[in-house]
Amino acid sequence: MSEKTLFTSSANLPPLAARMRPARLEHFAGQEQLVAEGKFVHNMIRSKALFSLILWGPPGTGKTTLARIIANAADAMFYELSAVSASVKDVREIIRKAQSHAGLGKKTLLFIDEIHRFNKSQQDALLHAVENGEIVMIGATTENPSFEVISPLLSRCRILRLQALKPEDLQTLIRRAMDEDILLSKYKIDLSDAVRDFLIRASGGDARKMYNTLDIAIQLVRGKDPLNPAFSLSKEDIQTALQERALLYDKDGDYHYDTISAFIKSVRGSDPDAAIYWMTVMLEGGEDPLFIARRLIILASEDIGNADPQGLVIANAGFQAVHAIGMPEAAIVLSQVTAFLASAPKSNASYMALNHAKKSVRETGFQNVPLHLRNAPTEMMKDFDYGLGYLYPHDHKDGFARQDYLPEQRPEGPLYRPKSIGYEKYIYERLIKFWPERYKE
Repeated sequence: MSEKTLFTSSANLPPLAARMRPARLEHFAGQEQLVAEGKFVHNMIRSKALFSLILWGPPGTGKTTLARIIANAADAMFYELSAVSASVKDVREIIRKAQSHAGLGKKTLLFIDEIHRFNKSQQDALLHAVENGEIVMIGATTENPSFEVISPLLSRCRILRLQALKPEDLQTLIRRAMDEDILLSKYKIDLSDAVRDFLIRASGGDARKMYNTLDIAIQLVRGKDPLNPAFSLSKEDIQTALQERALLYDKDGDYHYDTISAFIKSVRGSDPDAAIYWMTVMLEGGEDPLFIARRLIILASEDIGNADPQGLVIANAGFQAVHAIGMPEAAIVLSQVTAFLASAPKSNASYMALNHAKKSVRETGFQNVPLHLRNAPTEMMKDFDYGLGYLYPHDHKDGFARQDYLPEQRPEGPLYRPKSIGYEKYIYERLIKFWPERYKE
């Protein structure tokens, strides 16, 4: 093969992420809590047993790869569906094929990508085949399966939680690509530690995003001198590749999480124009409107809180409306909710109170509940002074009675620090009246 042929044939190859997908568990990077010796997936593969699974985790963490490795190890027929495009008819056709394979003593594994996008009728179509063992199903999702997968199907599956890949895992994957890839191994690529670290940080634990970015950066640099196998990659090359990647909305994760981040930060930053813009990018790219609606519910508590308690009510009502009517009209609801939340006063005081409380509990452990706060439904409990000295607030002026509600070993200062913003200003004034020593300036 001539040098020209070697270095101009990359257009005929699949993307780097596809070329580097491992076929064996020993080449799988990360997820030690599942694949290390003695862990669930390792034992499952070693025993060649098959169980229906839900793989739940961020994009680019190995969900599809793990499903294929499991199928290969068990010598099972492997079928793959995307919940975005598959129909009930597609599901039933695979079940029919699985019944034929079973007659030949062959197991069938069906992998469903983005299973959270399957509606109830599609999930119902799977139930009987999964229950009677005609197929083994592995579903992949970035969403909490308890919200998106129907209970009967969920009860027949083991849920495995995958984590974002660690920097050392991504380092391993880069080295492997440089040494083993059919194309990259032929190049002499100068990738400094600083550039490598920048690429890893920009990938956010997503191996696919990292490989895609590296792939694009190499193509861009080589485009300047296609016949030269020796070249270097700079931080600017990686940044350019990241921007190129952002030209398309990638529902599998590359641009998905960048865009939802811009959306949330725009709402938090009280810019309804920017928020609605990023919301529209997601919807035009085919994003699940319920995904956006759920994030707005979280934001209503985390970033608006009691500065405008109606925010949570409206966000939750928006979610119910989106669920009821679907697209395209659901976009109108999302636009209304987004505009309201972006324009509302902001306070993260409730969210910070939770974090302060977690820190206190983890540092001091579970404290004894003061006796006067304990219920005393039996005479024996009363004999032990349960409930003794408790002051019933409604018997006192303003419905408030001063007494200790915290344990003896208590956190310093208030956990909840309301801001003088919106409705929370009223809350602050009420609390400083009741607990002046706690809320003193």
